[in-house]
Amino acid sequence: MCTCITCENGDFYFGRNMDLEYHFGEQVVITPRNYVFRFRREPQLASHYAMIGMASVAEGYPLYAEAVNEKGLGMAGLNFPGNACYVPEQPGKRNVTPYELIPWVLGQCADTEEARKLLETVSLLDIPFSEKLPLAPLHWMIADRNGSLVLEADQTGVHLYENPFGVLTNNPPFPYYLVHMGNYVNLQAEFPKGGIAEKMKLQPFGQGLGAVGLPGDFSPASRFVKAAFLKWNSQAPEEELASVSQFFHILDGVAMVRGSVITPEGMPDITTYSCCVNTDRGIYYYKTYDNSQIQAVSMEREDLAGTALRKFPLVTEQQIGWQNGN
Repeated sequence: MCTCITCENGDFYFGRNMDLEYHFGEQVVITPRNYVFRFRREPQLASHYAMIGMASVAEGYPLYAEAVNEKGLGMAGLNFPGNACYVPEQPGKRNVTPYELIPWVLGQCADTEEARKLLETVSLLDIPFSEKLPLAPLHWMIADRNGSLVLEADQTGVHLYENPFGVLTNNPPFPYYLVHMGNYVNLQAEFPKGGIAEKMKLQPFGQGLGAVGLPGDFSPASRFVKAAFLKWNSQAPEEELASVSQFFHILDGVAMVRGSVITPEGMPDITTYSCCVNTDRGIYYYKTYDNSQIQAVSMEREDLAGTALRKFPLVTEQQIGWQNGN
C-alpha cells in the first residue's frame, strides 16, 4: 500500500510513502540522458530526458518505483492488486511492460499533456523482467504543476483519468474516488460554529472539530481522503526547507507505524520510505522508517550528459544531532 501526493508552494513537489512489508533493494538512482533504455517491444531510447527517483537496479536496468525527469514531470507506481490486468502484445498499440513504463514516459515527455498523448494508445504487456522478478500489480500517477493523471489497466482495458486531487493510493479503481470524496465536503480546518441549535450558543470543546469524520485508519480510501484534506489545507512559507518539511508532515499523516497494519501473511506493513522531489530543481529528498533525518540528492550536481547510472544507497541508520556533546 502507498500514498502519492503533489503540492505547489512556489516550486512544485511530487512524492510518496512507500508502504511495504519488505525491501526491494531500493536506492536513489539518477539516469543520465545518454543511458540507453531498451524495451521489450518499443524502440530503445538512446537519448532522453534525465531522471531521478527510487529504484532497484537489476542487470544494470533501473526499475523505478517513482521518478521525476529534468523537465519536472513526475510518475509513481502504486499497488493495485486484484484489479491490474496486463495482456499479450496488441497489434497497433504501444506495447510496454509495467516495469518499463516510468522511464518510457519520463524519458520522452516534458509534461502531462505530452504524457497524455503518448499514453493514448499504450497497452501494458504481461512480460516480467525475469522469472525472479514478476510483475507487480500497479496503477500510476503522473503529474506536473499543470495537472495530474491516473493510468489504470484492468480487465476492461487501459484507462487514463484526470486527477483533480493530486493524490493517489490503492484500490478501488480511481473512478470510485471521484464519487467517494463527495462524502467529505463537510470537512473544514476552521473553528466550527454551533449550527445544531444556534439559540443555545453551544461552544466546541476543543480545536479540530471541523474535521470530525476525517478518516484515520490505514485503508486506501481513508488515506486518500486524509492526504487530500491535509494537502488542501496545508500552509507553509514559500521557501525550500519549509516546503519540504511541510510535504513530509503531510505524508507522516498517512504513514504506517510498525505493528499497526499486519498483512495476511502476518508481516507488519510499514512506511519503508517517504520521498519529496522538488521537480523544478531536481532535488530528491527522502527519509526511511529507521532514519527520520531527511537526506537529499540533487540531479543538477551530476553529469546529466553521461551514460552510466548514478546510484546512492539509502542512509537507513537513525541520525541524531546532539546539542550538548555525544
